[in-house]
Order: sequence, then C-alpha cells, then structure tokens
Amino acid sequence: MDDIARTFFDFLYDQRVAIAIASAAAVVIAILVAWRRGWFAAARRHPGRTGVILAIALAVGAPLTWYLASPIWIRTSLVEAAPSAAPTIAPTPAPSVETPPSSEPSASPTETPTPSPTPFTPVTVASGEFYGTDEFHFGRGTASLIEVAPGRYHLRLEDFSVRNGPDLYVYLSTDADDYAEDALNLGLLKATDGSFGYDIPAGTDVTGFKSAIIWCKQFSHLFAVAPF
Repeated sequence: MDDIARTFFDFLYDQRVAIAIASAAAVVIAILVAWRRGWFAAARRHPGRTGVILAIALAVGAPLTWYLASPIWIRTSLVEAAPSAAPTIAPTPAPSVETPPSSEPSASPTETPTPSPTPFTPVTVASGEFYGTDEFHFGRGTASLIEVAPGRYHLRLEDFSVRNGPDLYVYLSTDADDYAEDALNLGLLKATDGSFGYDIPAGTDVTGFKSAIIWCKQFSHLFAVAPF
C-alpha cells in the first residue's frame, strides 16, 4: 500500500506542470459552459449563495496553491559554524585529607603530575557530493559524516543548495541512490542554501548508511542525494 501511495504522489509531483495546465484549461472550459448555460445570470440573481460558493472555493484553493507553488521561488540561507570536538568532562579531583601535625620530621611529599587527556580531533568518516534527481530538482554541495567524539557523529552539509519544495527533510539512507524504509530522519531541512549540520542520535551505527538525501515527506519524492 505504501508503494502504491508513493507512486501516486510521485506521479502527481512529476506531472504538476501538466496538471496545472490541465486545471487552468478546465477552469476556462467551465467558465465558457457556465456562460452558455446562463449560470452567471443565475448567480447574479442569488448573490448570497454565489458568495458562499466562491468563499469556500477560495478558502480551499488559495492555501493549497500557495503550499504547492510558493516553494518554487522562496529561498532561505543559513551558515552555521563547522562542528568541533565534543567537550569532555574532566575528572573530579579527590578531596584532600589533612594529616595531624607530627613532632617527627617528615620528608616533603612528592606530587605525581596528572597527565592531561589528548584532545579529540574530529574525523570525516564518509562524504559525498549532492546531485538533483532530474532537470528540475537540482542539488549541489557536500554531505559529510563527521565523528565529533568517540562514537558520536554529525552530518555536515557544506556549500549546499537545493530546489525548494513542501515538507523537505534530511535523511541518512541505507540506499546509495534513493530513500529506504529504514532511513534515519534527522529533521526538517534548515535552509535551501548554506552550510549547516545535524547531530546524529547517540548510539547510532552509521556504518550502514550509504547516502544523505533530501526527501519530500508530503509527496514521497526524492529531491537530491549525496552518495557516500
């Protein structure tokens, strides 16, 4: 059932231009039919009823049109600092114990220096270049999986740009070229352009992920992919 729904919404989104043209043509034909049948004269005779019908049509059509069409020309930009090593918690020193004074002379205690921990350096474990899925859905930039602390990872999108759309999310997918059912949702796409990132939940095994993708949840449509 999920595959059928995905195929259906994929078709709707891929054919949105043809559907828009067909819808406009249907509106023109409806206007001509209404004029030939005298519906406009009837509407003038019943202004209250006509106003209610137009209000309902606008209340449904205007938000839907804005939701589907506005992302085409709306762009957003965000630049975040590159990830650094995650902070480590310093060990708590043991409380000092006072020794009672002694009449016996004692040798001065020798303090053993505590070795300072070696700071962790972030390491890029996988990266790939984004590309769009067709001539309309472009994608550019780099996706990098970065280990910011032992066992803790961050996905960094660098010099990124993608075609905007409704309901876009960032995923890590186990498929190198597409969405997979066990893909990891990292959250809403923060911006259409820029450099920014997403913390990957602690304990996640990243070895099975083969790509970072930009996925439209509303229409089950792949916008861009970066194979690792």
